[in-house]
Amino acid sequence: MGYDHPLVPTFSLTNNGHTAGGPNPALLQMHVVHYDAERYANASEAQHHAAGLAVLGVLLEVGDEPNAAYSNILSHLGSIRYAGQTTSIPSFSVQELLPERLDRYYRYNGSLTTPPCLQSVLWTVFQQPVRISAAQLEQLQGSLYATAVDEPSAERLEGNFRDPQDLNQRPVLVSFSSSPEGYSTGEVIAIVFGTVLGCLGLFLTVHFVNKRLR
Repeated sequence: MGYDHPLVPTFSLTNNGHTAGGPNPALLQMHVVHYDAERYANASEAQHHAAGLAVLGVLLEVGDEPNAAYSNILSHLGSIRYAGQTTSIPSFSVQELLPERLDRYYRYNGSLTTPPCLQSVLWTVFQQPVRISAAQLEQLQGSLYATAVDEPSAERLEGNFRDPQDLNQRPVLVSFSSSPEGYSTGEVIAIVFGTVLGCLGLFLTVHFVNKRLR
């Protein structure tokens, strides 16, 4: 409630700093940054306040087929190859970039992944990854430079990720059962009702059979 995306939507494809589901982080992660528009004028102001920003984290992994939604973004990388360059992307549905299972996510209060790493982010990291092709990954890895266009030697933008941080007693909320063998509340209710109805049916069958035998 109250969070809005910036007037110029900010999409960043970065090395992933989350390790959901295991010790090894996903290959990449996309961040969709929102700010609390009811309290702050813009994202720059909101980042200095607790929970001023809300960031959706989408884990990316390599699959066989190119992802059309991400092709739309990657096709503009040529306009921002060097540090300080900006470009505009025509409007599109952000939901196309997200996984199908939006109901399965981790949520916690954390920080920005870039300096000064302010503690102002309400993170929502989706459990289900989104796949991009190997060619799309290569396009991303080989297109961007950390240096400005007028610098004499170009330096590729790589190794710019932040290492995973300690939880520091932060609670991490999970929207789904962390045990693969566990049952949801709805499943438990269905099992109980099914068992009761099954027993009732068996009782009635035995009852009518006994009446006939008499």
